[in-house]
Parts: sequence; C-alpha cells; structure tokens
Amino acid sequence: MQKLISYPTSVIYYLCFGLTLVIFHPIQWVCFNVFGYQAHKKSVDYLNFFLLKCTNLLGTTYKFENIESIPKNVPLIFVSNHQSMYDIIAMIWFFRRFHCKFVSKKELGKGIPSVSFNLRHGGSALIDRKDPKQAIPAIKGLSEYIEKHNRSAVIFPEGTRSKTGKPKEFAQSGLKILCKYAPSAYVVPVSINNSWKIVKYGFFPLGLGNRLTFVVHKPLAVKDYDFADLMEKTETAVVQGIKI
Repeated sequence: MQKLISYPTSVIYYLCFGLTLVIFHPIQWVCFNVFGYQAHKKSVDYLNFFLLKCTNLLGTTYKFENIESIPKNVPLIFVSNHQSMYDIIAMIWFFRRFHCKFVSKKELGKGIPSVSFNLRHGGSALIDRKDPKQAIPAIKGLSEYIEKHNRSAVIFPEGTRSKTGKPKEFAQSGLKILCKYAPSAYVVPVSINNSWKIVKYGFFPLGLGNRLTFVVHKPLAVKDYDFADLMEKTETAVVQGIKI
C-alpha cells in the first residue's frame, strides 16, 4: 500500500524539488558574481533548507545528535557513510555553520541546476574516480582551503552509496590527503541511518515516512594520532553507529 501511495506523492515531490533547483540557480549566480562568497553561501544554505522541506512531502524527518560536540573555529573533516543524496542535503543545512565542502565525482559538476554551480564555485573538490592522479591535487587544494579558512570538508570513504544501508569498506587515500594538508583539523565521524530507505525502490517511486538520523561521534584531532590509528578509530566509530 505504501508503494502505491508513493507514486503520486513522488510526482509531487519531484516537481517541487526540480522547481527549487531551477529557482535557486539564478539566485546563486547573482549572489556569487555580484555579492561574493558569503552571499553565495547563504543562497546554498537556503537552497538546501527548501530541498529538505520538499522531502517533508514524503514524510521524511531528520534528527542530528551531538552537534554541540563539534569544535568551532577550527578546520573540520567530516567522515561519514553514504546512503543517498539526501545525506548531502541534510548535512549542508544542519552543518551550515561549518561551511561544508564536498569531495564529489566530477560528473556532478555539470548539467544539474543549482547543484553543479555550487560544486564548481562553492569550494568543493571535483574528482575523476578513473584518474587517481587528478584526484590528488584536487583534494590537496580542498585541504589547504579548509586549513586556511577554518572550514570543513565532507568525505564519504566508501566511494559510492550503499543501497541497503550496510557499510562498505572505507578507502584511505582521500582522507589521508585531507589530514596531511590540514594538520590542525579535527576528524568528525558521522553515522547516517535510514537515508537509503528513501530510494529503496530506486529513484521512482520514493520511500515514505522515514526518520533519518545523523549521529556525530567524538572529534579526533589529526595531530594527536598517526594516520593508521586515526583511520581505524574513525571507521570503527562510523560503522558502530550504523543500524541495519
């Protein structure tokens, strides 16, 4: 029955979602080109606020735990499992004070209203997953950026989304570069639950009535650990917080 109801609901959702992207694309352009970084950042924040409101049409709700434990005025590296694009929308809005920048595949940098513009101009790193040599300087540049400006990078070390919520093995290379070139950063492990259920049928229809939870674990100062120990502690924290 839920799947049957989700067909018309998903149509309404996608209309609202697409309209939001189209409306905010010129708003972002004006903010970025006329008023600069801070105005563009605000436009991206509110883009994602309205995208979250669109998901409320699906009965989706959000809970973030332990946000108050995140250090302020220091570079941050959020390390999380990845279940759907809704992870990103929620993190941009609820972590907006930390100026999140993403390590993202380059294909998302073109063709998507609002999203592609933000990825190209908002400070994120676009990488070619087929060309590791290209990824290194892109992630290095992001590391140096967050180190200089006390902002945050978000990386999903699984490399791709989990379609069942079960975590995949974490790759180390991206996080290692971030830590090397942002030595004053704190790594913040985050466990995401139930995001995959929105797309459990695929992109159409969408799942209804899901409660997405984002659990922030103890931040780890990069300077206090060798990388192998830091990687192990981070992956363990993320995986232990995932409920299948």
